Amino acid sequence: MDEFMAIIRGLDWSVPLRLLLSVVPALICITLHECAHGYAALRLGDDTAKRAGRLTLNPLRHIDFIGLAMLVIFRFGWAKPVPVNMYRFKNPRGGMALCAAAGPLANVVLALAALFLYGLLFIPLAGSAIGGYVLESVYLTAYLSVTLAIFNIIPIPPLDGSKVLYSFVSERTYARLMYYERYGMIALLILILVVNRLPFDPLSWIANFVFEHFFRLAEWGYELMGLFL
Repeated sequence: MDEFMAIIRGLDWSVPLRLLLSVVPALICITLHECAHGYAALRLGDDTAKRAGRLTLNPLRHIDFIGLAMLVIFRFGWAKPVPVNMYRFKNPRGGMALCAAAGPLANVVLALAALFLYGLLFIPLAGSAIGGYVLESVYLTAYLSVTLAIFNIIPIPPLDGSKVLYSFVSERTYARLMYYERYGMIALLILILVVNRLPFDPLSWIANFVFEHFFRLAEWGYELMGLFL
């Protein structure tokens, strides 16, 4: 028993702990993302998401466990799509494009708000262990929100970028693309696995580039808090 406990104490728990800390930020990101889709659809005339109980901040209603695992481990993932009936919009394809764009836009707003909060809380929380975990969670929320927004604008079905792209093509092309949407998830999984084996990860590079520019909000929050301390 003593030997077993010695082995347990000798294990490196930093990786599973970091993954565990990523779960709550990931849930926040996907929940807001899907709620934004449903709310946009409602404002455009379709209450399908509302009737399905998807206009809720309960993350359990939005989880796709594979997508959540991908977001936590690979930093790129997805949630369970909100049901939308595009034919209830006055302009079906245009409304679908606006509804699709609402998710990534909500993630951008969340990332900016989280980074400002990170900077605002850095001075009072950085000195304690619990405060450090809170700061890391806020930071991860901002970063995962950026990656979720970027990943979802890729024009591969069923991602949001494909629905925005479809609004610019002909009816015939649109119908053909929708037919192949069922194979999109397989293509996404292959894309993630291939990209993570490349010596250069273009998705991570873009996410880091955007995140670095957004980080100015954290600096503003830090400077603002400094005025009061």
